[in-house]
Amino acid sequence: MDENQVLPWDHPRFRSWIAVGRACQMMQQALSRSLAPLDIKPPHLDILVNLYRFEGISQQELARKLLVGRSNMSMLLPQMEKRGLVERRGDPADKRVLRLYLTESGNALTRKAMVIQTELIEATLSATPLEECLAMAEVMEALTRRLQSEEKLAC
Repeated sequence: MDENQVLPWDHPRFRSWIAVGRACQMMQQALSRSLAPLDIKPPHLDILVNLYRFEGISQQELARKLLVGRSNMSMLLPQMEKRGLVERRGDPADKRVLRLYLTESGNALTRKAMVIQTELIEATLSATPLEECLAMAEVMEALTRRLQSEEKLAC
């Protein structure tokens, strides 16, 4: 190994890299445990909440918002349709486009899941001053924008 090579754990920002990754993993695990009684996982919640907020969104728009490929949508949406949570309807203006909607039971489940998520957010972050939470959000949003722009350059 080159003696001038900087090892990942020697990099001054390594601690931040690891902390972000661990926090993300642990938040996903906590959310998964909290949602288990509803028999949904975080990816299902992401879909449900987006359909709640953006009724009639297309599959393509939803995949773009969630930063997932169409193949992931193709796997999750049929499961959710089968459970009677989501329905796809053709777009009257463009027959090639499918629009997504929550069913009545999907709406009810989404409301329950949002209460669980909001309680988890409060339990997890309430010990952190709001100003620090907002600063953390700004840093993470900037990081997300950088990663997205790098991804676009790579495509």
